[in-house]
Amino acid sequence: MLLAIDVGNTNIVFALKNKEADKDQPLYKWRISSKPSKTADEYMVWLTQLMALENITPDVVSGAIIASVVPECLFPLQRLCRKYFSTEALIVDDSLELGIEVKLPNPKEVGADRLVNAVAAHKKYGGSLVIIDFGTATTFDVIDTNGDYCGGIIAPGINLSVDALHAAAAKLPRVAVEKPAKVIGTDTVSAIQSGIYFGYISMIEGLILRIREEFGASDMAVIATGGLAPLFKGAVDVIEQVDQELTITGLFDIYELNKDMG
Repeated sequence: MLLAIDVGNTNIVFALKNKEADKDQPLYKWRISSKPSKTADEYMVWLTQLMALENITPDVVSGAIIASVVPECLFPLQRLCRKYFSTEALIVDDSLELGIEVKLPNPKEVGADRLVNAVAAHKKYGGSLVIIDFGTATTFDVIDTNGDYCGGIIAPGINLSVDALHAAAAKLPRVAVEKPAKVIGTDTVSAIQSGIYFGYISMIEGLILRIREEFGASDMAVIATGGLAPLFKGAVDVIEQVDQELTITGLFDIYELNKDMG
């Protein structure tokens, strides 16, 4: 089985699948908070228990790949794969073949997760694309018809915005991110929810419009991923597809391109 590890700023996702399984659907997926202080042994205690619930033993893992935007998490995860799964994990960086070109002056500046998403989206959907990832940051990534990464946008994530508003304004409570009944709030909570929810809708629609105009492709498909993506699917017409498995799918795709290096 193949182990894919996606290290984000907020969470780490572990996904495990058979080599012969449908790449679009990992067989097993588990999530844990990103904590740089966590050791390989701690990861394994947690992961072993979850694997045991599915009757999976560590010896079935024959390969691993890691994409990380938190450098401090990388070493213990590499050690996890080496010590407990007897495999040298592939690391998504400029040493791996991605099958796409990064058309930026400094390709190393692009987060590994964004490149992984680009690989998966191009292979699965084709054509020119915009990928919106609702993570700790909300990112917009532009992919051309060849699958090449052309650049993008980084905006504060939704929960980050909510936390900042609550921290900076003494009388404003922290609210759950959800769709309010109306645009015009009639109390503090509904007013904040409206500002966050409909504010992000307007941001998404406005940025997609500007991206399409600047790129010269009015028919660019828009794929959304990340934890809060489903919240906006029905409310934003420009989002054509929500794909929660995009990053994990991309990791498995990249592993297949580079498996001889493992």
